[in-house]
Amino acid sequence: MTDVPARTTTTGPFPGSGFSFGTMTAWLKRPDLWMASGIIGILVILIFPMPSLLLDVMLAVSIISSVMILMTSLFIHRPLEFSSFPTILLITTMLRLSLNLASTRLILAHGHEGTAAAGHVIEAFGNFVMGGSFIIGIIVFAILIIVNFVVITKGSGRIAEVAARFSLDAMPGKQMAIDADLSAGLIDEKSAKSRRKDLEDESAFYGAMDGASKFVKGDAIAGLLITFINVIGGLIIGVTQQGMPFGEAARTYTLLTVGDGLVSQIPALIISTAAGLLVSKAGVSGSADQAMIRQMTGYPKALGLSAGVMGCMALLPGIPFIPFFGLAALSGYGAYMLGQHAKRLAHETSVAEAKEEAVASAPPAEEPIASILKIDDLKIELGYGLLPLVQSEGGSDRLTDQIKALRRQLAADMGFVMPSVRILDNVQLQPNQYIIRVKEVDAGQGQVWPAQYMVMDPMGGQVDLPGVHTTEPTFGLPATWVDANLREEASVRGYTVVDASTVLSTHLTEILKANVSDLLSYSEVQKLLKEMPKEQAELLKDLVPSQITVSGIQRVLQTLLNERVSIRDLPAVLEGIAEAVSFTRNPMQIAEHVRARLSRQICAQYAGPDGTLALIALSPRWEQDFADSIVGQGDDRQLAMQPSKLSEFITLVREGYEDAARMGEAPVLLTSPGIRPFVRSIIERFRSQTPVISQAEIHPRAKLKTVGGI
Repeated sequence: MTDVPARTTTTGPFPGSGFSFGTMTAWLKRPDLWMASGIIGILVILIFPMPSLLLDVMLAVSIISSVMILMTSLFIHRPLEFSSFPTILLITTMLRLSLNLASTRLILAHGHEGTAAAGHVIEAFGNFVMGGSFIIGIIVFAILIIVNFVVITKGSGRIAEVAARFSLDAMPGKQMAIDADLSAGLIDEKSAKSRRKDLEDESAFYGAMDGASKFVKGDAIAGLLITFINVIGGLIIGVTQQGMPFGEAARTYTLLTVGDGLVSQIPALIISTAAGLLVSKAGVSGSADQAMIRQMTGYPKALGLSAGVMGCMALLPGIPFIPFFGLAALSGYGAYMLGQHAKRLAHETSVAEAKEEAVASAPPAEEPIASILKIDDLKIELGYGLLPLVQSEGGSDRLTDQIKALRRQLAADMGFVMPSVRILDNVQLQPNQYIIRVKEVDAGQGQVWPAQYMVMDPMGGQVDLPGVHTTEPTFGLPATWVDANLREEASVRGYTVVDASTVLSTHLTEILKANVSDLLSYSEVQKLLKEMPKEQAELLKDLVPSQITVSGIQRVLQTLLNERVSIRDLPAVLEGIAEAVSFTRNPMQIAEHVRARLSRQICAQYAGPDGTLALIALSPRWEQDFADSIVGQGDDRQLAMQPSKLSEFITLVREGYEDAARMGEAPVLLTSPGIRPFVRSIIERFRSQTPVISQAEIHPRAKLKTVGGI
């Protein structure tokens, strides 16, 4: 069998060339390739001859592009909206010069064949402007050159030069104004960056426009020289080489030359006008037509006086009456209507100002008494010296940013979103004092210094650095507030260094964890239940309200949160509640059963870095003592232990945990399920952060390590 090589096929219009419709489509979607191809095309026109038909098309492109540029300059609101104008000006100037060269080549080479030698566009412009006399054509062309070169180009170039100079001179002051607004908090960092970018773009634009105006000036000079060369060269070629009579040669070559000059200079004049509009637009807001109409019609008296002057001129002998009197009547009517409109606006403005003054002078509405009953769940009151912690911009250590991160972290750790924290100043506090309130009750307070850093010794000793010695407000450790220049030295010595906002947010974190159960309101529980996955909807329907109410679920969740057990796995919590309500209605016993269902989570929560759960076990004697001290039946069971035994138990727990701390361990206290809630009620009074778990909460796969006993 002979292998036959695969035949390459193409689906494009040029088989075998590798060019397909897909390639063409991809090229059409690349504006950068369009522009590069256009620039190369302009360079090609400068070298190779162009047929008259293609020259007509390119001259039409030149004219319509100049009109489009003029219309864009009219309707933009700010000069920076057309910041590419200098580049466009360069490209259009190159296009006109290349077309001038192509038309010159056709005029000199084929001018003896007739007035259509360089295309019909040039012929039409020449015939229309010259009107049968080449002298008229030359004069009109010269006037266009003068208007473009002397008036428009020179004026717009001067405006661009002055604008560029003033823009560069004013740049430092504008930069300082932006920095001042940023420092005062009037703008944010994003707005400041945007304003700086606009300032840089404005300086670059006016600098580029100063140089780009020279393109138009050079284009006018080149057009004048090209016209002179075409006329002289055409006469020489027509008379000497082609044997044409002098009059016919003068008429033919002048028509072609003037037509060519007009076709190139009219777009140049249009683009020069666009440049003038663009650079003279500085300080004017809105499009050119809106700005002109708004400002020209803003003074009806000026229009009225103009009507009077035109009316007087209409009465002078020899002056045509109808046009001047008609314009005077039209101007007078316009002045009257504008005056009436201005009076209406003034009346409406005065009425609005009177209403504002009446509202401002009116006594403030009395606040409803019911608003006093509203309670903020979380509130931080700051002395006036701590306001920079909230008002500073652009810093990642801002107190509000840290509180947002804290609420997000607690939501992930505990399973529900904490209420918003209200921050307000309190002039009755000391300058650097703060108070944290939970439900309007003082939950903690302290003092911080915004411009300094708190330094603490990890071993618990006093810091040997100059500063204000104090006590850390969260854990009560000795600390020192030092100046910012001692921060590096404190870090080198191995001290813990934190800023003021971190000290406050850390204190807030511990207060929230200690009061998290009080913040779980009935409405928050309802929100948690509504946001549960659809897969758990049937379980929720079976559970609420037939077996337990929403308030009952709230009590169970609060009991779990009170011991810092996360309720993020709410479906597992509800499954445990559904199992427990079959034999008890006591929220505490239901919570105990739910804790057993969450054994994996609880063991993982208190496990060490190596995954081992350190334990301090309660001895059988204390187990029996607690069991014997429980009195009552069912839901009325209470702990009634002798004060001497309680004192002994507290002492032994403290000693056991001190020994574990010296070993570098942070163990949990292990008890039997029946007495765990009662042991926890004693422990939380002197070691609130010590976890107490029962044997039913030990997951079968947990790695255990006993470090002591009670």
